[in-house]
Amino acid sequence: MRIKREVLQLIMESAKDSLPNEFAAILRAKNKLIYEIAIVPGTVAGERSALFKLFNLPIDYSYVGTAHSHPSGVLIPSDEDLRLFSNFGIIHIIVGYPFNIESWRAFSKDGKEMNIEVI
Repeated sequence: MRIKREVLQLIMESAKDSLPNEFAAILRAKNKLIYEIAIVPGTVAGERSALFKLFNLPIDYSYVGTAHSHPSGVLIPSDEDLRLFSNFGIIHIIVGYPFNIESWRAFSKDGKEMNIEVI
């Protein structure tokens, strides 16, 4: 899996703009390239969590997972994150403070860290 640098930068900037709350979005991909994020209508974000209302998403087979921020900078999925990962998508990105090119990790559906090429 690969991700466009502009998409990763958009996630980082959106996370900064959302401080002190978390930021959350859905990842869209085609041909194993994450090319866009989608904001879920009705998503509720707070300082310790973000809740997707996934029933608000239209049917779209390009959705491959999620991206969300941990304002604390901890790049380890919480139990709630792992529950979401196992139920939606195949790839999940967590970004953290200071929201730069080194402050993110990608995880599989089962919560294992994975490598994604930035292009």
